Amino acid sequence: MKYAGMPFGMWALFAGSFQKQLTAVLGYDAATARAITKKAKPQYRQIIAGLPEFEKADRFKMNLVNCAMIGAFILSMPQRPEVDRLTDYYARSMMTKPMQWFCRKSGKSKFTPKDIAAMKATAALKAADRNPYSWNMEFYEYPDGSGYEGRFTKCGICVLMKELGLYDLTPALCRLDYTMSEAGGVTDFVRQYTLASGGSYCDCGYKKKG
Repeated sequence: MKYAGMPFGMWALFAGSFQKQLTAVLGYDAATARAITKKAKPQYRQIIAGLPEFEKADRFKMNLVNCAMIGAFILSMPQRPEVDRLTDYYARSMMTKPMQWFCRKSGKSKFTPKDIAAMKATAALKAADRNPYSWNMEFYEYPDGSGYEGRFTKCGICVLMKELGLYDLTPALCRLDYTMSEAGGVTDFVRQYTLASGGSYCDCGYKKKG
């Protein structure tokens, strides 16, 4: 994957937040936080360089780029964080004001015909059959009309985190689904299983509030 484009843009958008939360959440002093960030950038570029390009219709490229960023920061920390602290760190790092705006904007189109069509197209694409760092998903609408579920049988984040030797920390990334749903303001996120915790699939359920 080329660094120019989305990976470069995501670093520009989020690196400052990742650095700030090293102090606010993980307790590193400012100098150490700067050193971690400085070390993480070439690590991030190296991870990105080892990834394949995603198909144009694949909507999950951003998810994997985010995984590469948090992976680079973890690998650059002097001490490996526990899952619960990493969960808080990742959520706070990602949920910047622009990201909160993005979630609210996305929430306004949730459950529209365009949104449903996009989910069905993603399920039909089965991108992970050709790119192991992508996702395969099945799409189910709830019979009572209360929302829908994306059921993932392959997950690029699981693949990359395993390669980076960080697989045990993957649940910290999974939790962001709840945070983003809450920020969107129109859905209640429901889940029973994740691949990272030993499930046969990840269920991402979105139920209409109220």
